[in-house]
Amino acid sequence: MATLEVECPVCSEVLELTEDDRQELQVGDVIVCDSCNAEMEVTRNGGGEDFELELLGVLTTCPNCGEEFEVTEDLVASAPTVRGADGVEVSIVPCPHCKAQIELEFVTEPSGAV
Repeated sequence: MATLEVECPVCSEVLELTEDDRQELQVGDVIVCDSCNAEMEVTRNGGGEDFELELLGVLTTCPNCGEEFEVTEDLVASAPTVRGADGVEVSIVPCPHCKAQIELEFVTEPSGAV
């Protein structure tokens, strides 16, 4: 049985999908990465390598109240960014539960990375 390996766009963890797994998936279904909780929507599921996912958001846990919430591209786009003394740029997003301001650091892959 062939296994398709798909790389998570957030943490680069390899997600393995068997033929049986893929038969159960429909376009519009959501897959969650076990490592970083990124949510990805199935946008194409044909035969062989004809498979695509689109990043929907990332689940994170608030360090203040312990509640889990989704960090979407829209949330990050509207969040202010600050650069700390160490030179690292972080986004400041509000927890939807307790309204605490949370610093999130995003690491981007260098172009050409697989």
